[in-house]
Amino acid sequence: MKAILVTGGAGFIGSHLCERLLAEGHSVICLDNFDSYYDPNLKIRNVGEISKKYPGPFTMLTGDIRNRDYLTDLFKRNRIDAVFHLAARAGVRPSIADPLLYEDVNLRGTITLLEVCKKFGMKNFIFASSSSVYGESQRVPFSETDLDIQPISPYGATKRAGELLCYSYHHLYGIHIACLRIFTAYGPRQRPEMAIHKFTFLMGQGKEIPMYGDGSSKRDYTYINDLIDGMMAVLHRHRGFEIYNLGESRTTSLKELIRMIEGCLGMKAKIKAMEPQPGDVSITYANITKAARMLGYQPRVNMEEGIRRFVEWYKVQRI
Repeated sequence: MKAILVTGGAGFIGSHLCERLLAEGHSVICLDNFDSYYDPNLKIRNVGEISKKYPGPFTMLTGDIRNRDYLTDLFKRNRIDAVFHLAARAGVRPSIADPLLYEDVNLRGTITLLEVCKKFGMKNFIFASSSSVYGESQRVPFSETDLDIQPISPYGATKRAGELLCYSYHHLYGIHIACLRIFTAYGPRQRPEMAIHKFTFLMGQGKEIPMYGDGSSKRDYTYINDLIDGMMAVLHRHRGFEIYNLGESRTTSLKELIRMIEGCLGMKAKIKAMEPQPGDVSITYANITKAARMLGYQPRVNMEEGIRRFVEWYKVQRI
């Protein structure tokens, strides 16, 4: 059994990760600041369910990754074998409006956490990066070996900078670090502002959904169970420094996504045509050859099944 710190553990991905870690017999310290990017009550509900199921080995803490004194005290009081660093200010479009906040949380927070890990000799660090680091690349599918990547949003730039910081700490202090480039995770508990959740809500209310551009933009969507499988494989198998793409390695256009949700809800979407948004890319598409070879990563839930599962969860939540 390992003692795992999960930053951002009350959120969508983090809460699923905490549950899987606990189910496998690990103890988990979940650290979250419950910021107001979306309704904090949703995060409280996430961890509330976990606390009821795993009251012993699950500890929920409220704190900020930018607070070095707080993190130092946390490490002093607890044995920590590995860190999953998911905490970040999320969102491509909001990062354009407030880039200094993203720099502060995503960069200062990450380097503060790395400094504390170094101080306490913690040697296993897993960093949640993003497919946003690839920017508007037309070399598809995106590969971890692509060197000329240029993020086109402050959010993507902070994630790429976080990867570079991670490599520096691996090189200087021998910390085993994996950077996970996550391709649009979805499933139960997905953040409410993300397209799948937002479209499902608006369609269910009979309201218009915003479609930016002509609907031809494509995304590589990753079902949450598959993503967590990949993250757990990193915990068990990774050593050294590596960057891994975690996606489905299949693209779905915006128009196709809307049709899938329509089919699951049994209703027709009212579409509001919108201009393309700054910072949005035309395609994301993961080459997962490396993750398959080194981690045994193999996504199993295709988009149609994943959307069906999400909509079924959503219906239960709305009752």
